Amino acid sequence: MGNSEREAGACWEGNAEAWTHLARAGYDVYRDHLNTPAFLDMLPDVKGRTGLDVGCGEGHNTRLLAKQGAQMTALDISPTFIRYAREEEERAPLGIRFLEGSATELPFPNGAFDFAVAMMSLMDMPEIEKVFAEVRRVLIPGGFFQFSILHPCFDTPHRKNLRGDDGLTYAYEIGGYFRERQGEILEWTFSAAPPEEKARFPRFRVPQYTRMLSSWVNTLLDAGFTVERLGEPCPSDETVRACPHVQDAQAVAYFLHVRARKPASFC
Repeated sequence: MGNSEREAGACWEGNAEAWTHLARAGYDVYRDHLNTPAFLDMLPDVKGRTGLDVGCGEGHNTRLLAKQGAQMTALDISPTFIRYAREEEERAPLGIRFLEGSATELPFPNGAFDFAVAMMSLMDMPEIEKVFAEVRRVLIPGGFFQFSILHPCFDTPHRKNLRGDDGLTYAYEIGGYFRERQGEILEWTFSAAPPEEKARFPRFRVPQYTRMLSSWVNTLLDAGFTVERLGEPCPSDETVRACPHVQDAQAVAYFLHVRARKPASFC
């Protein structure tokens, strides 16, 4: 696997059918029970604001933002994801504009949006410097950019789930943190999906672009953002009782949430 945007996009186009079906069937439990709720809890009030969702997939999270009163535009490199997102918008309109396109060349004028989000998409993009620069460009002065990624400290090349005799995760063995991967393919599917559902589709082929925490933060700062807030969601005991699959996310932080802001005085 190379490290080009075209190759990464081809992987996600190949994943789109299976991903859409399984996620809409409720098997993306870490998204639904942990990551997205925490992301929305951290999000400033977006009612009446114009927003951009970068790497929107089939549009699930975009629709949640629109339901909070934001006027949303969303973009993804996969035409199949965009087709499914548009079909859902036609079925239950929320005023969202879904576009196929590249996050490295956003098809919008300068200062087009009050805010931007990227929910679990940036770590799948090879040219993150260009993405950050483009997001900054299309934001108004003072606009914010909030994104979620796999936590770089715990999403490492070596990663082993350690479980006790009770089957519960008590720790993770990790290593290789300083080896930043550039497009290596990881094959997996949603662990919560039953065997008969997993058998219907090929496993996802996801390109890995792991970066150190310092690389993420320094690249964001170099792009001209200021870091405003961080989040590392952990499922509550109540959440684990409702969805036992996410118990292992109590051992280490699976996700990192970042809110950054474009300075109000443009430079």
